[in-house]
Amino acid sequence: MNKLTKRLLTALIILVILGLVFSPRIKEYLASKDQPGNSAETSGPKPGGKTVVSVMVIEATNLNDIVKTTGTVLANEEVEIRSEVSGRITRLFFKEGQVVQKGTVLFQTNDDDLQAQLKKLELSKKLAEQNEFRQRQLLDKEAISQREYDISLTSVKTIDADIENIKALLDKTTVRAPFSGRLGLRYVSEGSYITPASRISTLTNTNPAKVEFSVPAKYSEKIKVGSILQYVTESSAAEHTGKVYAIDPKIDPQTRTLQMRATSPNPNGALLPGAFARIELIIGSKGTAITVPNEAVIPEVDGHKVFLVKGGKATPQMVKVGLRGATDMEIMGGLAVGDTLITTGILQVKPGGPVDVRNIRNSAGVEVAAKPTE
Repeated sequence: MNKLTKRLLTALIILVILGLVFSPRIKEYLASKDQPGNSAETSGPKPGGKTVVSVMVIEATNLNDIVKTTGTVLANEEVEIRSEVSGRITRLFFKEGQVVQKGTVLFQTNDDDLQAQLKKLELSKKLAEQNEFRQRQLLDKEAISQREYDISLTSVKTIDADIENIKALLDKTTVRAPFSGRLGLRYVSEGSYITPASRISTLTNTNPAKVEFSVPAKYSEKIKVGSILQYVTESSAAEHTGKVYAIDPKIDPQTRTLQMRATSPNPNGALLPGAFARIELIIGSKGTAITVPNEAVIPEVDGHKVFLVKGGKATPQMVKVGLRGATDMEIMGGLAVGDTLITTGILQVKPGGPVDVRNIRNSAGVEVAAKPTE
C-alpha cells in the first residue's frame, strides 16, 4: 500500500468520525429551522423582504438635571420605651405592634413604698401646720421670737417639698407614650424587675417618613431646602417623592459629601425605617426635550444616525445628540415630535427597505398600539 492510498484512507476515516459526532447537532439545527415562528418573530427579515421592528412615537419630555445617590429611610420619631425608676412591673397595658396615641398609659411599676412615704409625709405636714398655727398666735402676742416662728414655718414648707418629690416619683411609675405611633416588640413581662437601663419596647412614628442621604460636595450650591427628590426602595418598585427639609452645615472631610434629610408622605406605612433607597435628586430643569433609547442611536464616523419609518420603509436620519443617561439620550436636532423611530431590529433594516411594525410605544415606554403577528 503506497503513501497516497494511506493518506486517502486516513482522510476517509476522519470524515466518517466527524460525521458521527456532528450528525445529531445537524439534525437538531435542521429541525429547528423547520419549526414555524422560529425565524424572526420579533425582529429581522421576514419572507417577502420585510423586517419586523418595534417603534416609538417621538414626544417632548421634561429634561431635568438629576443627581443619583443612595440613602436610608428613617422614622419621623423613634424612641426606646424605658422606666425612669427601678421597680417591679405590676401591669402592662399594651400589645406588641399596637398603634397608640400620645399620653396612652403603657405600663406601671410597683409604687407601694412611695405611697407609704406619701402618707407619712401628709401626716407630718398636718402636725407641722398645727404647730405653725400655734407659733403664729404666740408670735402675735409676742410670746416667742420671730426666729422660733420661722423654724415652724420652714418645717411646713420642707414637708411640702418632700411631698412634691414623692408625687413626682409616683408619676414616674406610670409610663405613657410620648407621642402617637406604633409600638414594637415587647422585651419584658408583668412581674419583671426593671431598672432605667431595661428596654421595654420601642415606639415609632413613620408618617411622614424621613430619608437620609449624602451628595458630592460639588452640588452643595445647587441643592436647597425644598429641593424635590424621587426614590424607590428595595421592597417595592413604587416611586416615592420627598422634599429636602434639612442640610448639614458642613461637608464631611473624609468623604467630601454633604449630608441632608428629606420628608416623604407615608400615610399607609409602606415605608419602613432602615430601608435602602435609590434616590434621584432634581437639581435643575432644562425644560422640554426629545429623548430616545440609547440602543436606537447608531454611531457614525461623522455623527450619529437613527432609522425612522416613513411610508412603510426604513429611512436613515442623522441626529445631533446631547446628554446621555443610563438608558436614554437627548436629541438636540434631527428629530421632530410625531416622528416614528425604530427601536428594535435596527441591525437588520436597510435604508429604504420595507418594515413590518409590530409594537408602537410612546416616549415613556408604554405600548400604545400593537400589530398581531401574521
